[in-house]
This record gives sequence, structure tokens and C-alpha cells, in this order.
Amino acid sequence: MCATCGCSDPAGTRITQVTADTAAAPHLHDHGHGNGHGAGQAGTADEDTGETRTVLLEQQVLARNDRLAGANREWLGTRGVLAVNLMSSPGSGKTTLLERTIRELAGRPPVSVVEGDQESLIDAQRVRGTGCAAVQINTGAGCHLDAGMLGSALRELDPPPRSVVLIENVGNLVCPALFDLGEAHRVVIMSVTEGADKPLKYPHMFAAADLVLLNKVDLLPHLDFDPGFFESSVRRANPRAEVLRVSATGGEGIGIWCEWLRDRVTAGPGERGPARRDSGAADGVAR
Repeated sequence: MCATCGCSDPAGTRITQVTADTAAAPHLHDHGHGNGHGAGQAGTADEDTGETRTVLLEQQVLARNDRLAGANREWLGTRGVLAVNLMSSPGSGKTTLLERTIRELAGRPPVSVVEGDQESLIDAQRVRGTGCAAVQINTGAGCHLDAGMLGSALRELDPPPRSVVLIENVGNLVCPALFDLGEAHRVVIMSVTEGADKPLKYPHMFAAADLVLLNKVDLLPHLDFDPGFFESSVRRANPRAEVLRVSATGGEGIGIWCEWLRDRVTAGPGERGPARRDSGAADGVAR
């Protein structure tokens, strides 16, 4: 868990409001700490008591995070802002999907973005190129966003009422699922280039999802990927999750995805969890 690897240490985390004046070159710093997976990091102890101390530290980290997530949820709710946590492995096409989504929504509703990466401003600058407000969170050695980071980013963004905040979490199929950010919904993005067995290998990530976007479906004719097996594997991990096939480059399913977001803005942020459609597979969403 993250408390044992040290990535919950806030040292090295940077939050940057990305504007048109932000320098195009990636902004890199040495944070003076490694990934923390070796001996001697927070959460380790002697052979007799190490496990107990690690569990207690994990509980403390998650309890503090949950308190901050609750504060974020209240802050978002009072403003009528819908926050959606986008989670995936690196290379799934999250940023390209974000760019396409922002353009497709065309300000109805307004969108702002929180970008999470260990380093660089590259993705936030891409998003800013759409005209969308963006804040970059660089986590250093951290492998996920947490509620404290999001709270700081929300204060920088100051999103307008009845808008959407899309949160691009750090690319990782493990730790982001553990940390509530105060979001209304969680969306897992999976590309067809990654293998149809990922929901079986990373069940906690898919169990946390309200919606799974199967991206890059325009590549299916060129790959040995079984979408039916993938969707059945998602249901084994999470019977309530919806699965939508999309192509960020070709446009397939993007309209349905945008309507999914609009529906939830209209309904209000509410409590985190899925909002169901009444129709079946005819709406393009598999169940």
C-alpha cells in the first residue's frame, strides 16, 4: 500500500495553474527522494512490529484522506460542480480522450481539468490548448492523486457552478482506486492495446468504477482483442459498472460519453455512485 512505499509523503508535490503564458518546456525538478520501495522508508519497522505499524500508518493515511475527500465533496456539492475521476494505466489515451471530450462538449457544460502526473506540464498544456482551464499536479515519486492535492487544485481552478471537473489521475491501475478524492463518479479508461484480461488482473480498480471506457476501438481489426471477454471480465469484477466502447481519434461513442456527463450535471453531483439509464445496450452502453 502507498503508506509503505512512501508515496503518500507530500514532499515534492507541485500544483501549477497552466495558462497561455506557461512555458512550453517541461518543468522538472529533483525532489530529493526516490520511489521509497527500499528498506528504511516510512511504515517499515523491526521484524516483530513492522506489520502492525504498517497497518496503522495505512489506516491513518486513508482516514485523513477520507476526511479531506468529504470536505471536497461538500465544496463541490455546494457549487453544483460534478467531479469525475479518470483512472487508467499509462498509454490508455486519457489525454487524447480529454481533448476530444472538451471539444465535443463545447462549453455545454463548462469543463475544467486537473492533470496528475509524476513530472512535466505536457498533458496540462495539451488540455490548455483546447481553451480549457487546467491545473497540473506533479506528484514526484507519488503514484496517485489524493484528496488533499485535489482540494488545492480546486481552489486554484475555482470552477463555475453547474460545470464539470475532469480529473486525470496518475497512470496506475492499483493505488488510485484506494483514494477517494471527493469525486461524484469514477471512470476507468482501458485501451484495446492493453489486453482483455486486465479486469481480472486488477479487479480493485474495475470494482471502483461507475463507467469503463474501452478506448481505441478503431484498432480492433488489427488486434487480437476480444471485447466480449473484456466486458464479461468487467462484470465479474463489478456487476454494476457500465462499459462504453469509444475511440478518441475516430469519434465512436464520444457523443454517448458526453451525454453521460451532461446527464449527471443535470442530476447534480449527489453521492458517489452510478446513475443508471433505463435503456439497454441500444444506447451503446454495455451492462
